[in-house]
Amino acid sequence: MLDRLKRPHGSRKRRKVVGRGRGSGHGKTSGRGHKGSNSRASGGVRLGFEGGQTPLIRRVPKRGFTFTPKAKYQVVSIERLNQFSSGTEVTPEILKGAKIIRGEKSLVKILGDGDLKHPLKVKAHAFSRSAIEKIKKAGGSVDVAS
Repeated sequence: MLDRLKRPHGSRKRRKVVGRGRGSGHGKTSGRGHKGSNSRASGGVRLGFEGGQTPLIRRVPKRGFTFTPKAKYQVVSIERLNQFSSGTEVTPEILKGAKIIRGEKSLVKILGDGDLKHPLKVKAHAFSRSAIEKIKKAGGSVDVAS
């Protein structure tokens, strides 16, 4: 009986119409009373204001701190470096060209996930200990870029 559906009584409330003359019951001051901050157009108080009482945000104790890392590295696992041919010098610019990393001036960190199958000259901003071991074990070299 979709043609006979009606919304429940009281589910929709009419908007209060104010400022339409004395006979409406909401004329003259339009339900705002006389004078005071809330009677004005720009009246009211700022968010969090509690009438002069110390606001909750200032009453609650503050604890701990927010950790902000000093450097954001783009990480590359050793496994991804296998796509380069043996003896290639792998730099952040070459990694960007191969679409392994993004960003012009991003810092690169090489991680030791996986295995390196052939020697490479790897130049990056940071290396994990296991990555250095695996690159040297494959016969490659590690150079920390500044």
